[in-house]
Amino acid sequence: MAQTQVPQAQTLQYTQGTSLSDLFAQDLTDGQYCFILNYPATASWAVYPNTSKYLLQDGSDEATKTSYDKISQKEPWKNLAVLGDLIPGIVIRPPRNLLIDYWRDHFGFQYNNMEVLQRSLYLDYLNQSNRFDHVLTLFPFDRLHPSKHAIDPDVHYRLLSKVSLADLGVPCPHYTSYDLRQIFLNQVPLPDQFPYLIKTSHGLSGEGTYIIKSVSDLNYCLSELEKYLESQMLTTIIVSDFVKDAIENHCMQFYVSKTGEVTLIGVTSQLVTSEGNFLGGLIHYNNPEIDKFAEMIMAIAQYAHQQGYFGIIGCDVLETKDGELYAIDANFRINGSTPLCLQRHSLLQVGKEVAKYSSDYHMNGTLDDILTTLKPELDRKDFLILSALEKMKYGKIYTDIYGIVAGETMEEMQAIEQNLFHKGLQLVS
Repeated sequence: MAQTQVPQAQTLQYTQGTSLSDLFAQDLTDGQYCFILNYPATASWAVYPNTSKYLLQDGSDEATKTSYDKISQKEPWKNLAVLGDLIPGIVIRPPRNLLIDYWRDHFGFQYNNMEVLQRSLYLDYLNQSNRFDHVLTLFPFDRLHPSKHAIDPDVHYRLLSKVSLADLGVPCPHYTSYDLRQIFLNQVPLPDQFPYLIKTSHGLSGEGTYIIKSVSDLNYCLSELEKYLESQMLTTIIVSDFVKDAIENHCMQFYVSKTGEVTLIGVTSQLVTSEGNFLGGLIHYNNPEIDKFAEMIMAIAQYAHQQGYFGIIGCDVLETKDGELYAIDANFRINGSTPLCLQRHSLLQVGKEVAKYSSDYHMNGTLDDILTTLKPELDRKDFLILSALEKMKYGKIYTDIYGIVAGETMEEMQAIEQNLFHKGLQLVS
């Protein structure tokens, strides 16, 4: 493992805010800003696909690409729920008014700053409009003019690359990157022994990360990489050591201002599948061990500031049984469980110290039905709904939900989740 010297730890202060607007407010005084709340995509439905410069790996073929409803509805709505009222939020499909009314009651924001733009026009509109000088994004957009990006898109793209992990100044697994424009895939040297990892440079939400534990794993990975190469959506891969004896997968989330000041958002325990796909996060809002992450956070923040980045950073860190910490991924953007971290103050006020976020809840019926059935739990903040999309299968309506379960203790939180399951809320991962 590559060990790197990191700056001396500093005392980190939690954000006192409850929204993305609270975090960004200090840095938005030099013009009019807005926030595109969805990722770019490469699927056939994408009017502005990222297929020329800022390549991303969101599925190796059309059948496996991240779906329209996730990219354009469920994910941006989750971010909209905690956006706050300062920053206009760009969405291409609005949530139901019923969901917005629920948010107003439970998160306390007005949601008058939602900007609904046509999917077929939204980037052209932002390029040509004088309303917004700077556009905050989760990932650079090929078709958004570089001068409109709030973060230099070349810098942002480089920071988001898994190749850049060793540049952050923190311990990380040893890895080697390969430019597939200069070496054939079948000539890339691979470790003699399993396990190890192969990653694409810009995979989203676990896509493009392959844990190689057997020959069959390797064959599957190589077939997926070949598909990416055939579609010209991949230029770089990483072959990485596997961190052995890992006992915990953390995500450190923090905000770096334009002046380099660092604000802690929270540290979650990552919930992932055996393949490494993200399922959600678990948090103790009064985590007594938070200081052990301070050195890594300050080192990454310092590097990001030097590169000209400001905004949210989430870094995935494995902890071994010996207490060693290794960064395995750094996301210079809102992370999946950022809204979970932002519930710190509101949930502690009602005595809830433990909370769990998942993007894989599902319940039969309409949103109207669910808000009625779960009203006692919603009123007690046992359950918070960040995103809800009604769908139909075999003639029956059901609702996909991104949500948070919260309790005073781990045991109470688990009991609340069991009660929700008995009332019909399922985890469908």
